[in-house]
Amino acid sequence: QVQLVESGGGLVQAGDSLRLSCAASGRTFSSHVMGWFRQAPGKERDFVGYISRSGRTTSYTDSVKGRFTISRDNAKNTVYLQMNSLKPEDSAIYYCAATLRDWGSAESNDYDYWGQGTQVTVST
Repeated sequence: QVQLVESGGGLVQAGDSLRLSCAASGRTFSSHVMGWFRQAPGKERDFVGYISRSGRTTSYTDSVKGRFTISRDNAKNTVYLQMNSLKPEDSAIYYCAATLRDWGSAESNDYDYWGQGTQVTVST
């Protein structure tokens, strides 16, 4: 069992930065590839990026490349999403997720555990 709790969301201005955190319970955090997804009202849940179990490999959707960075601190059972140069189109509920798969995936259905989400709103 893995329980995930996101934090760090809020209302910011376009161009600002924000760092989201996802704290995991249990002793198996380092065994899971972690993903970040986001969902705006009335839209599909979209892939943001994922990070390998070791933290040495990351992958991002094109729209956030160069602006967002995923990292993890396995000793703290925490994964982070650093978001820079935020745009209004980044506004969404952001979810962290853990998968039992041995490799990363951009598909929501490949993830087994989900956090409750944290709201990010970017104003102009």
